[in-house]
Amino acid sequence: MHALPSHADEGRAHGEEEGAGSPLERASARRYSPTVVQTRSLWQHEDFRKLWIGQTVSELGSVVTRTAVPLVALLVLGAGPWELAVLVIVTSLGVLLVGLIAGAWVDRLRRRPLLIWDDLIRALLLLSIPGAYALGALRIEQLYVVMFIEACLGALFDAAYPAYVPTLIGRDRLVEGNSRLATSSSIAEIGGPGFAGALVQIVSAPFAILVDAVSFVVSAVSLLLIRAPEPPRPPRETTTRIVHEIGEGLRIVRRHAIIFPLAARSVPAHVFGAFYGVLYSIYLLRELHLDPFLLGIVISAGGVGSLVGSLFASRVVNRVGIGRALVGTAIAASMLGVLTPLAQGPVALATLMVFLPQLIGDGLQTIEGVAERSLIQGVIPDRVLGRVNATLDVVAHGLAYPLGALVAAFVAEQIGARGAIAIGWAGMALSILLLVFSPIPGVRAASDYVTANPIDGSRTGAIP
Repeated sequence: MHALPSHADEGRAHGEEEGAGSPLERASARRYSPTVVQTRSLWQHEDFRKLWIGQTVSELGSVVTRTAVPLVALLVLGAGPWELAVLVIVTSLGVLLVGLIAGAWVDRLRRRPLLIWDDLIRALLLLSIPGAYALGALRIEQLYVVMFIEACLGALFDAAYPAYVPTLIGRDRLVEGNSRLATSSSIAEIGGPGFAGALVQIVSAPFAILVDAVSFVVSAVSLLLIRAPEPPRPPRETTTRIVHEIGEGLRIVRRHAIIFPLAARSVPAHVFGAFYGVLYSIYLLRELHLDPFLLGIVISAGGVGSLVGSLFASRVVNRVGIGRALVGTAIAASMLGVLTPLAQGPVALATLMVFLPQLIGDGLQTIEGVAERSLIQGVIPDRVLGRVNATLDVVAHGLAYPLGALVAAFVAEQIGARGAIAIGWAGMALSILLLVFSPIPGVRAASDYVTANPIDGSRTGAIP
């Protein structure tokens, strides 16, 4: 029987990794070290397969919750536009308020136990919704609290997860690993909405959320079954305050020659990307006159494109280099994306004009995302990777995206959905210039950049 890792377990693990224990224990630790285990494909990496299965199931479950929670508010609790807006706001507040602190915790503690506990607590949280519904006690205030806490825990998971992956598979296989993990999101995007809709239809929205709760348990078990020992966290001064650790993460993002352009570009990209998030369905249904079925086909095409992109991401990055792959796919997706605000004419033509950016553009953006995550993981040292991930997440999802959603609603009221979508496309396209005029296009591999610019966590690779 497995037990959840504890601080005592952490101390024992540290002792084994530093040479304590029997020869058999040390041999086992070496056998499952990611720096020793090398296979032709990560699909043959037993621990990586466990991670991938758990995250794929969890991604599918999360799609169910994203679909079911608004329906619970609308159909069960009689919520109106204001209540739905509050649900969005509390989710963003969770990322904004907890993200930076979560990053500091992630760099203090072993990541895998954090991920396991995070999954289990989120499972219990979500179980409270169908439980309260069954007892006739469900209220909109409970949804606010559950979604706020879930967002806080999600911020912790999103800081720890990309920081844990390099220790499991090794930094030399990050592109391949992130490509494989990107297929999880793609599979969820393809099958998740239809699966969620069917569940809501069959068992009702509150009980559909049970699926996501179970998916978090599956994710926790998959992490628990991983056998590779996690390296010990580096020692830190006991007098160091968490605010100082957060400040170090912020300084690295601000000064690093690779990370700063990514963070700077992330702000306009998410502000203007929110125009699509808020207005895309309205634009297709009301301006282009697509019916709900065609809307579903178009959106599902994005999932298919993402899946194809994830399968080719590693090959593209290895062929052209990580920097060129990142910037080149961003430019190509943007050029294709102009078809969306230009779409017009008969419904068939308009559908084709928005279908192609979804199918091909989402595939290109998936390659871009794999390259970006792999580059960040490759150039940032492990001891601060959690804080850097958290800082980027807060900038993108805690600040920029909510701001963009508010601006998008205002702009759409003034000039209509088509004009707002056009502004969104232009803003995202122009944001790519921050990458073009940076050192990123010249980076062939993250390891090459680190060799040429050794990172001490504060100055090297930094902008003067």
